Amino acid sequence: MNPTYCIDPFNRKRLPTSEVKIGTLNLGGDNPIRLQSMTTTDTMDTDASVAQSIRMIDAGCELVRLTAPSKNEAENLGLIHQKLSELGYHVPLVADIHFTPNAAEIAAKLIEKVRVNPGNYADKKKFEELDYTDESYQAELLRIESKFTPLVLLCKEHGTAMRIGTNHGSLSDRILSRYGDTPEGMVESAMEFIRICEKNDYHELVISMKASNTLVMVQAYRLLVHRMLENGSCYPLHLGVTEAGDGEDGRIKSAVGIGALLEDGIGDTIRVSLTEEPEFEIPVARKLAEKYEHQSVFPFTPSSSKLAHNPFEYSRRISREVHNIGGKHVPVVIADMSDKSELVPANFYGFGYNYSVTLDKWNLQDLAADYVYIGSNSLNFEVPGTLGVICDFQTWMERYTERTEFYPLLTVEQLKELPKNQAGFLSLKAEEEIPSDLTDYPKLTLIVSTIYDNKTQLFRHFFSQLADQMIDIPVILKVESTEKDSEKFQLNVSSDAGSLFIDGYGDGIWIEGEQPNTLINSTAFGILQATRTRISKTEYISCPSCGRTLFDLQETTAKIRERTSHLKGIKIGIMGCIVNGPGEMADADYGYVGTGPGKINLYKEKTVVRKNVAAEEAVDSLIDLIKEHGDWVERAH
Repeated sequence: MNPTYCIDPFNRKRLPTSEVKIGTLNLGGDNPIRLQSMTTTDTMDTDASVAQSIRMIDAGCELVRLTAPSKNEAENLGLIHQKLSELGYHVPLVADIHFTPNAAEIAAKLIEKVRVNPGNYADKKKFEELDYTDESYQAELLRIESKFTPLVLLCKEHGTAMRIGTNHGSLSDRILSRYGDTPEGMVESAMEFIRICEKNDYHELVISMKASNTLVMVQAYRLLVHRMLENGSCYPLHLGVTEAGDGEDGRIKSAVGIGALLEDGIGDTIRVSLTEEPEFEIPVARKLAEKYEHQSVFPFTPSSSKLAHNPFEYSRRISREVHNIGGKHVPVVIADMSDKSELVPANFYGFGYNYSVTLDKWNLQDLAADYVYIGSNSLNFEVPGTLGVICDFQTWMERYTERTEFYPLLTVEQLKELPKNQAGFLSLKAEEEIPSDLTDYPKLTLIVSTIYDNKTQLFRHFFSQLADQMIDIPVILKVESTEKDSEKFQLNVSSDAGSLFIDGYGDGIWIEGEQPNTLINSTAFGILQATRTRISKTEYISCPSCGRTLFDLQETTAKIRERTSHLKGIKIGIMGCIVNGPGEMADADYGYVGTGPGKINLYKEKTVVRKNVAAEEAVDSLIDLIKEHGDWVERAH
């Protein structure tokens, strides 16, 4: 396949998309990246929906989405729209539609945009494996076209825009039968609806490819762009990682997925889906979008115009094994303590190591760094045997040549002084030429960095050069940021490093910045978790609340996290309603899904195993379910 998925993978250029008019707002084309969110109120509660919409708009929200699961909610959107206008708020409203075509048709006459999900709009989703012949598949397509065309014609008549929003977890049985649970299936699901729109000469479209798995999400968007470029028309793209969760994890995961696409100039509007109040999503989205304004770019003409990876599939770069780096080892984390005037055991706490003076013993946390860089400092106490120590070359030469757990960090000029069979780390700049004698050092690891903002493109070119020269040396990605705002710092380094790990690059990560060690360390592990390259903690696939939610998502997520946060590698989906239930949590191991007021269904993967559990008993019941399936371990004390 031709790997074209953006304008230039080595120089960031914004993907040219058509301009779509959504009420008074223009989206796509040369317009700025638009910010949006979704209400969590009951759409039938007009006053609450208006009040929350105003809070969102005041925070900078440019598109307000509300759920419309039935005709009643769809009709009430008109009243909400009217009241907002009377109060001087004219931001476009979007109706979120899933299963109900007649609700979409009502909304199309009342507000500026409707969102439909091809996986469950007039299609079947029962998690049944069905065999479709070409004839039966085509017959289903014709049936869907007859159901969908009235909405297309209404939108065309009323000047209403539409988002065709595919979700990884809610692909129809028909799509799954032919394409499986894949990015290809997601793209084809959207393309079927796009073709129906184009057949009716309707083009006011925005497209999305959402998933909670960042690799699937990024690959699906790239494949969609590839298909649209082939067709000669690119519609604006709405970016989002669905069910990203809350707090730090939700921000890192969103930055990894959304940022990986923005790095390539892909994306016209973004929604950061956090399990928090919707007005809190907007500042995060704004900071993420601002990263791509007024950047310091290193201009270069690539010596290789060929990608060293397949942008549509994950495959980790093959590198040689050097100790516990490269090969089949998970990416390592390097902690930086070179700025300390004197090192003491307490300095290591922020990077996952606790020292007990009484017991003269180190305790390692799950998020314990693998290496520590001490610069020119001396280390006058014993560190855990699992921790490697990196120091400046001159310091190593003077003090640590006999210590096997100590490794030198070298410049290119110092490399010739390194014994050929000595393990060491070579510092390189991504924008500079690769030294010609690297293969003479079989135990070398590269640490690559750049001060420029087009990091993705520079690193990508660096790895292309390695591939051209058939160099399989492991590479540590060093990402630096001087950002003082801790949230913006996390968003920036997550998008910088995340796109590279998604493409299979990087045998480790080293983050440098003016932030607390605990935050730097958790960010490093969070990026590896979000890219699924190293799982070090429980993963929560938690939907942002909306008007369909049947319990307090934030409170419930906090309760479940409190009880299960030690279950390393387990994925738990926490969904407010059946719409965002077994489908949206996609690849979760266990699911907690609202099914009615005060009632919860519990899932093992996509199968409901306990129905209508009382909400006050549901968390305990979830723990019992995890124990029944052998995935429970007691928390270490």
